[in-house]
Amino acid sequence: MPIRDHNPSNKFPIVTFGIIVVNVLIFIQEIASPNIEVFIRTYGLVRTNISLSDISTLTNFITAMFLHGGVLHIASNMLFLWVFGDNIEAALGKIKFLLFYLVGGVVASLVQLPFTPADVPLVGASGAIAAVLGGYLVLYPKAQIDVLIPIFFIPTIITVPASFMLIYWFIIQILSGAISLGIQTESVGGVAFFAHAGGFLAGVLLINLERPKRSLSY
Repeated sequence: MPIRDHNPSNKFPIVTFGIIVVNVLIFIQEIASPNIEVFIRTYGLVRTNISLSDISTLTNFITAMFLHGGVLHIASNMLFLWVFGDNIEAALGKIKFLLFYLVGGVVASLVQLPFTPADVPLVGASGAIAAVLGGYLVLYPKAQIDVLIPIFFIPTIITVPASFMLIYWFIIQILSGAISLGIQTESVGGVAFFAHAGGFLAGVLLINLERPKRSLSY
């Protein structure tokens, strides 16, 4: 779990902060709704509800990014976004960063949908945040990241290069996704590992389209 990076952007990340605030406000609305299941099914991304002939159903690709399955889900997502989002926002600028975030989230959902049970809602910001991680790997592979890990069950903070932490994270998503294919049922969802991997790769591609002169030295 990342705690912070040693890579100050020297700018207040207003868009990153705004995305976090919107996520928290919608989560409060979600848990305060009379029927959480109906709320999630209305605004989450359900494969059987998508119709290319009805544009209104496609808006759920965006609304689903702002829903979460619980306190731990939103807390971990927002922590990742806060640690890595400011630098990508500073590199791209506010408008381009917001578009980068949303497009990365949509691509992540498209990758995950074939692996998600047809009637199970897909929710969460992790696909969009994974795009931010992919962008960070390209731009700042040598940045130092403080991460919290259990050593003999004792929480310990160590510092590792961003390239190590992010590539390790990506590999874990791929392996976990492959394992999940064998245990997932038609009625129960799980962690969207393929959304994480798809969003990450989308972030790598998008950041290079925006900054084509940067070499992928890693």
